[in-house]
Amino acid sequence: MKIAGSRILLTGATGGIGRPLALELARRGARLALTGRNANQLAKLAGQISNAGSPASALPCDLALPGSHAALVQSALESLGGIDVLINNAGRSYFGAFSEQDETVMRDLIETNLTAPLLLARAVLPHLLQRGAGCIVNIGSVFGAIGFPHYATYSATKFALRGFSEALRRELADTGVKVLHVAPRATATAMNGPEARALMSETGTAVDAPEKVATVIADALAGDRKEIIVGSPEGFFARLNALLPRLVDSALIKQGRIAARHLSESRAAR
Repeated sequence: MKIAGSRILLTGATGGIGRPLALELARRGARLALTGRNANQLAKLAGQISNAGSPASALPCDLALPGSHAALVQSALESLGGIDVLINNAGRSYFGAFSEQDETVMRDLIETNLTAPLLLARAVLPHLLQRGAGCIVNIGSVFGAIGFPHYATYSATKFALRGFSEALRRELADTGVKVLHVAPRATATAMNGPEARALMSETGTAVDAPEKVATVIADALAGDRKEIIVGSPEGFFARLNALLPRLVDSALIKQGRIAARHLSESRAAR
């Protein structure tokens, strides 16, 4: 689709991928409604983009609050004069033993990574369907295709988001409304704590700059892609995991043991 002139609602706009994605979309001529929890950072980003010549509005919102999703979509409609694209980018992560994960953290992951994208998509769909055009973009993770140890709840939410994207894409096949699912691999953001960074360093995990991921997302949107995994090796590994998961088990179990060691060392050092 044509990004220039398109009206885009972007969640998680001040996060690791969200900020460079907002800047990249603005550079390509999009009109933006930006949302996130940090009102000050959001206002600064919207001001920076607007001062550079692209319209952008800041719509602070806590997506964990009931009723916030429909209200956010309505605010974006009023701000932009319509919505052509919803980008569900807001997300949270947790790296640690599932047996030790707090219930509150689990619920927050599910609310942010899965429930919010579903409710936002439902809220925006009537407007897209009325026009017979538009796109819903769900930013997932390669861990939504490869279940990774010590990321159990995070992987669960991203697997579900990928399934939702696939099902909704098929449901909307005759409407003109498209669904794009993007699965980044490891990205250099604050979402990765010291233990996760130590794991990635020891295992030689490829880590992308958020600016690179932002460009991939914008290119995929402009190219009317349906699904994309960032990184060729990760894409192959995801397909192999889908076809022959037992072949993947040994490698990931080994990495899981390394992860457990780093987590244990981190606890001991506190």
